[in-house]
Amino acid sequence: MAETQDTDRDPTKPAAAAVVTSTTSPPLPVGHEGFVQPSSYLRPRAPSRPMTPAHPLSAVDRDQRYGVKKIQDFLKVRTSYDVLPLSFRLIVFDTTLLVKKSLNILNQNGIVSAPLWDSKTSTFAGLLTTSDYINVIQYYWANPDALNQVEMFRLNSLRGIEKALGVTPIETVSINPLKPLYEACRRMLESRARRIPLVDVDDETQRAMIVSIVTQYRILKFVAVNVTETRMLRKPLRDLNLGTYENLEIARMGTPVIEVIHKLVKHNISSVPILNSEGVVINVFEAVDVITLIKGGVYEDLNLKVGEALQKRSEDFPGIYTCSIHDRLDTIFDTIRKSRVHRFVIIDGNSRLKGVLTLSDILEYILLEGQGEDA
Repeated sequence: MAETQDTDRDPTKPAAAAVVTSTTSPPLPVGHEGFVQPSSYLRPRAPSRPMTPAHPLSAVDRDQRYGVKKIQDFLKVRTSYDVLPLSFRLIVFDTTLLVKKSLNILNQNGIVSAPLWDSKTSTFAGLLTTSDYINVIQYYWANPDALNQVEMFRLNSLRGIEKALGVTPIETVSINPLKPLYEACRRMLESRARRIPLVDVDDETQRAMIVSIVTQYRILKFVAVNVTETRMLRKPLRDLNLGTYENLEIARMGTPVIEVIHKLVKHNISSVPILNSEGVVINVFEAVDVITLIKGGVYEDLNLKVGEALQKRSEDFPGIYTCSIHDRLDTIFDTIRKSRVHRFVIIDGNSRLKGVLTLSDILEYILLEGQGEDA
């Protein structure tokens, strides 16, 4: 686990960033865990070098370009098969399954997405994600008298809900697992998907065959583990313009959950930082938290406040990770290598919100940086 937890701490109080010391930090509460600074995992950093103009390049700039190029070369010679573990479990939903039952299965197996299969045509039918359940919630909220109808929704009726709400349709992008990993990453960026199903063709029947799902996190961890040149990415976030720093959506512990859900949908984001009255980050509400709230088809919990909803998180919740604009990309990759991370909340020295760094931001940078330029 990235952090230990203790249910006795006041969840409304900000959690301090973890630092490496000779003492043991006190446990932190379930659903209101402490923050881990990426740089705390590494040895003390050498003094930063002053940046020089673009021409001639400084040693840091040269190392940065070289490190990014090595990552791009690595992704171009590896396939999605290489990312998969030696043993894994794949859950596929038939499109005739009830939405309510699919939700229970996700909860029972601790997953947040599953590929869809149309048994009538024997074809891949898309990827079911948290966003699809949020669409159902939006539909129910707009049609509160239609609860019985919502209870009988099947997965193949989700497109009708999307059309009624005018939202993005269910993800259908996929890739052959033998294609270069670089191509899989480009497809995810183009579709704004955070994961991509691997769909092969059966040699005997010539029909589609779902192999697995690859996520942005798994790809970035694969890079962090296998590409030693990530240690050459010594430029800080402030110099890379990585992350989002303006027009950030926020919420308070007393904000109704449904309001946060509306923010997620309206702005097509996967999380909303939770701040106290002083602007200090004390938690983050994630899109996956919604699945816990509506398990069993119970929608009453959508009336809960954010603080109450976060108390329902499972005990193995990995925690929230923070960084500053002064953290370097090598420390970010080292954190990804060691911990299950989905985003970094960017804070200042007083734990006040400055921005959000997503895995999509990191993936886009390592894919597109330096493209079209002379080596």
